[in-house]
Amino acid sequence: MTEDYKPTDNGIAERVNGIIKGESVYRQNRCFHSYEEALKQTKRFILFYNGQRPHYSIGMQTPDDAHKQTGKQQRMWKKKIYLKKKYECAN
Repeated sequence: MTEDYKPTDNGIAERVNGIIKGESVYRQNRCFHSYEEALKQTKRFILFYNGQRPHYSIGMQTPDDAHKQTGKQQRMWKKKIYLKKKYECAN
């Protein structure tokens, strides 16, 4: 995904790849027998994801509907709070 081969440099693309694999491939236990079959299914899933699947982070709208709106949109996602774990060493 990136020139220096660090997946963390392109988090959005990696997140999308994970969603496609998790929801379209692994959950439905799909096996593709050709590149063309995988490409066709991926395109179908992207159309579904953007046009039919409601997203919590945009108020249960589809991305297509949210993209058509004008003005500022309200953020619906939660802020993640990362807690540092305390580790104790046994003496």
